[in-house]
Amino acid sequence: MQHAPFTALARVYDAIMADIEYDAWADFILSYAADAGRQPRTALDLACGTGNLTRELCAAGLNVTGLDASAEMLHVAAERLPGVRFVPGDLRTFELHQTFDLVTCVFDSLNNLTEDGELRQALERCRAHLAPGGLLAFDVNTRVGVRELWEGDSIEGVEALPGGQDVHYHWSHRYDAARQLGVVQAFCRIMGDGAGDEAEEFVETHHERGYDVPELEVLLREAGFATWEIVEYPDYAPPEPGTARVWVFARRETV
Repeated sequence: MQHAPFTALARVYDAIMADIEYDAWADFILSYAADAGRQPRTALDLACGTGNLTRELCAAGLNVTGLDASAEMLHVAAERLPGVRFVPGDLRTFELHQTFDLVTCVFDSLNNLTEDGELRQALERCRAHLAPGGLLAFDVNTRVGVRELWEGDSIEGVEALPGGQDVHYHWSHRYDAARQLGVVQAFCRIMGDGAGDEAEEFVETHHERGYDVPELEVLLREAGFATWEIVEYPDYAPPEPGTARVWVFARRETV
């Protein structure tokens, strides 16, 4: 059964993504901030999903607010981190009426903004929610990264779920050259528990648009940022022409 992106997936997301290095990403972001002379105390984690980066930022001592457009993802996040504030919101239009020392958006979430102007809108909202001197940190897949997302254009496996069930997943990727979009079809089957429950199946289709460094620089400038650095993970090196994913650190002016 077809579902909207990031809805049915919430139930199995953490099992499938158990190996993702959110802890290292948090350290990467906070180390950059420290090297820049910043010691953030508050953070806004955009497209927070089930709260994986949120959890790591909280563990580092930050007061974190998580925001996501998916009610299903936020429900899981709130159950995992009951002391954290989670709010629904659209990356293009959110308004929380407060500012933060740090704004984050990781795991190519901004690539889901596929229409002209949408990423600029999101960057404008990020800047509006940064305190003076605050830092925006995000990663995006480049055009190369969106065209060549996975070797062999598919990934699959079986992972255990809480409660004794397993999820079998098979995700396939193709590149839509006419629209210049990556298309991921995420198929999941939640196995029956052996006590009479039948297997459940669902499919979500996700689209990503790649953003190269020159495009990002234009959009950052148009969004009002004057200072930024675009680097590779994990060594902060300048991106190469064939880099599949880049990290962006942009600062709001202090006055």
